[in-house]
Amino acid sequence: MTIYDFKVLNQKGEEESLAQFEGKVLLVVNTATKCGFTPQYDALEKMYEELKDQGFEILDFPCDQFFHQAPGSDEEINQVCSLRFNTQFRRFKKTIVRGKDVIPLYQWLTSQNEKGKPKAIKWNFTKFLISRKGEVVGRFEPADKPENFVEQVREELKK
Repeated sequence: MTIYDFKVLNQKGEEESLAQFEGKVLLVVNTATKCGFTPQYDALEKMYEELKDQGFEILDFPCDQFFHQAPGSDEEINQVCSLRFNTQFRRFKKTIVRGKDVIPLYQWLTSQNEKGKPKAIKWNFTKFLISRKGEVVGRFEPADKPENFVEQVREELKK
């Protein structure tokens, strides 16, 4: 199984296959607009702008599970991200990333954990690096700033 086997809901609530990203290096991140880690949007956008022409995509899944730090509708979240952080990468419908209602994509992502990494999502801005083959090749916890793992993304893009 790879990430390309999953379907998720876009911001309009329509199902989309992640197979559309086949052959690209992906960074999947659960986000929140009112979190202490929200400033990472700036670094994520910088990474996206620098690497998108090399086959890199960021898939943003807003999540309101952690102390209600992603309030508002999907459209309101999109406006905050677009206007405040000027993000241009793909954002999907607000979703559940842990617990009994976790979406299948996040069930799979967390089952691919590396030795020593927690299985469950602890907080907003947990990031998963996905290879061009659709496999999880890295996991970065919320405190891991994008500028600290951009080299790993660049290396993955060379493969």
